[in-house]
Amino acid sequence: MKFGITYNTGYYGTDPDNMAAVARHAENCGFESFYVPEHIVLYPGAKTGAVEFPPALAVADPLECLSFAAATTERILLGTAVLLLPYHHPVVLAKRLATLDALSRGRMRLLTVGLGTLPGEAQAAGVDFATRGRRADEAIDVLRLLWAGGEDGVSFDGEFFCFNNLCSFPKPYGATTLPVHVGGSSRAAARRAGQRGDGYFPGGRLTTAERTAQIEIMRAAATGAGRDPDALEYTRWGSIDMTAADAEAHAGNGVTRLVVGPASLDPHEQRDQISAFADRLKLA
Repeated sequence: MKFGITYNTGYYGTDPDNMAAVARHAENCGFESFYVPEHIVLYPGAKTGAVEFPPALAVADPLECLSFAAATTERILLGTAVLLLPYHHPVVLAKRLATLDALSRGRMRLLTVGLGTLPGEAQAAGVDFATRGRRADEAIDVLRLLWAGGEDGVSFDGEFFCFNNLCSFPKPYGATTLPVHVGGSSRAAARRAGQRGDGYFPGGRLTTAERTAQIEIMRAAATGAGRDPDALEYTRWGSIDMTAADAEAHAGNGVTRLVVGPASLDPHEQRDQISAFADRLKLA
């Protein structure tokens, strides 16, 4: 089992000293990864289900945050949970991600992408909300094509993106691609993970039966696409107060990574909670 820390800037704030301190402390405590979320824009009345987002919620840009965290750490892997892929042009995004991976010497390896649930975000980005799933599928293909392409260039002719003989450098650090995990709570997300993803990171508001069904959908989709379902990672949200027995139960259900976040807004308490979790689960 691997363990990650999430740093939600909308909740914890954007103080650079605290963000750096949490990233370094998590690394020193033995956590594998450091995750940040994304909202490109909010607006009055924006809500997901019953959860309404305050318009002034300061959700900072995830790749900028990860670049900052990378500069203050040495080993911890960098992740998004989630990056709203339909609202990024994949040609530009391929360059940004490969650059971050190169500068961090191969640590931008837990990119998790999702579709977004706020129609106003799609509108602000000039994206048709109804087509964002197909757009994300195409964007994943474009990212991988550009990362793997050489000096002769690569071409793509899709519904949303079209180009000829493009060369995208630098490449990911010592690799021809970056892993792309798929986030989301829908059955479509589970299928996308099986067909295109390197892993699945479902949301937290699913019943046990729904989770089981979605994992089966992911595995069936992978098999149908000629991929090995056992090679896909399965990441879940956890809680900072969970026990070793809780983690073992998740592992028994096929979970390969748990991502937790401090429950406190106080910087000292955050680090104490991270330390206590690491001690309980013997991470170091």
